[in-house]
Amino acid sequence: MNEALETIGRDLGRMFEALAGLLFVSLLVPLVWGEYWAIPALAVSGLVPFAIGYSLTSRFREATRPGKLHGMIIAAVGWLCVAIFGSLPFLLIAWTVELGVPLLETPSRTSTLAAFTDPLNALFESMSGFTGTGLTMTDNEEVLPRTLQWWRSFIEWVGGVGVIVLTTAVLSRPGSGSLTLYESEARSERIHPSIVSTVQTIWWIFLLFTFVSILLLWAVGMPLWGAINHGMTGLATGGFSITDNSIATYDSAAIDFALLPVMLLGSIAFPVHYLILQGDLRNLYTDLQTRWVFIYMSLGTLALTMFVYAAGTYDTLFGAFRYGSFQFVSAATCAGFQTAVDATNVALGRWPIQAQLTVTFGMVIGGAAGSTVGGIKLIRALTLLKGIRFRIADVFYPESAVRRLKINGRSLNERELRQEFEEAAIIATLWFVFLAVGTFVLLLILPPGEYTLENVFFEVASAQGNVGLSAGITGPESLPTLGKITFLFNMWIGRLEIIPVLVTLRAVFDRGGLYQ
Repeated sequence: MNEALETIGRDLGRMFEALAGLLFVSLLVPLVWGEYWAIPALAVSGLVPFAIGYSLTSRFREATRPGKLHGMIIAAVGWLCVAIFGSLPFLLIAWTVELGVPLLETPSRTSTLAAFTDPLNALFESMSGFTGTGLTMTDNEEVLPRTLQWWRSFIEWVGGVGVIVLTTAVLSRPGSGSLTLYESEARSERIHPSIVSTVQTIWWIFLLFTFVSILLLWAVGMPLWGAINHGMTGLATGGFSITDNSIATYDSAAIDFALLPVMLLGSIAFPVHYLILQGDLRNLYTDLQTRWVFIYMSLGTLALTMFVYAAGTYDTLFGAFRYGSFQFVSAATCAGFQTAVDATNVALGRWPIQAQLTVTFGMVIGGAAGSTVGGIKLIRALTLLKGIRFRIADVFYPESAVRRLKINGRSLNERELRQEFEEAAIIATLWFVFLAVGTFVLLLILPPGEYTLENVFFEVASAQGNVGLSAGITGPESLPTLGKITFLFNMWIGRLEIIPVLVTLRAVFDRGGLYQ
């Protein structure tokens, strides 16, 4: 067999084994909550990726280390396959209830759970979870069995840091090509010289912050089960909720404001967290991305508060600030929690146009690279702005002048600047191209007159930015099949920052003779 395929197969096998481990650990949930009827479906869901993963790693154990091309293909194919295998619990548990197996004493059928008997809906939920998007195919999360509530939160929590990062932390050894795989998942920041040590430290920080987040939410009045699930998905900036109206269900200003620091923690790069935990607090303002996280959130909150208050969306300035600050931070950190819904106040889809576009802008940019957020990332937006300013100012200097551009404490020469500017420009351009394509497809397939252009643009930006805020388009019945497939692609490329997916598609077409 081709040497490259052996390498890819071996590392995909490791990812599948790690996924199987997550599923087997989750067997504790139906045992604790007495949902014994869900155990066979969950066990089978774990055995399938374990058997395939074990076969691949055993057969290709001696394969060579992955190169850059291999890493990108492993990341793209691995995330797609993990989403497919991760959909099995939704599909099999839904069918277990649908068929009503007598020996298992299954609960009554609900329309919410029945939606997952459609494999496409199950795959959508799984992809949305692993990519940290948070758009959902459920119409009432509260009636889902605890097993599936946990599985939704758990896959978002893991996906926030990254499936490959988890695999590297648990199954890889130093020198096994870990750096290539780590970088293929849109990460480059290091905490320690060793990548394995780096990812292990990332997981320790993530576990610590998860525990603190859960305690904080519980302390401000959220029930413990809700605090566990929302603490996990809030820190992972995923946005899945266990309640029908997301965070709006609690209708509590204390819970809204308690979630702001949880989401902000998820939007700051892990190396900065590490330095701050070591006592080096200067990084809160000396690190370019972290400084701009706070500036960007403050400006966005101010703008959104002003727009919704001036439009009379909320009666009081406090109400405008409460909903404006939460929704902008939720969008810009790509968490996707909602407090603005019809049941308690004014839904996002009915906010003034300028407010919806402000939220959309937040979703497009996202937070810091090296964190759990999606979007283009602040560092790329800042690189583009600084690069453009540098080029314009170039005209005012003599040709013999030697100039350097300073970004985040680094002094870039002409070659380095060109390389970084080019990378940022390519990703930003591709991001907007696929945003436009997704918007075009939805405008073609959605019922005419039912949704405005800003609603559609908002929803596609939410899917591709891995945010999860909804203007009301996404749902098992409201979103046509082609729309679900389009969003699956948007979520997939959004999580991996597009390039690995395009490289993989190019390799597939090239191998099949379709590219020539």
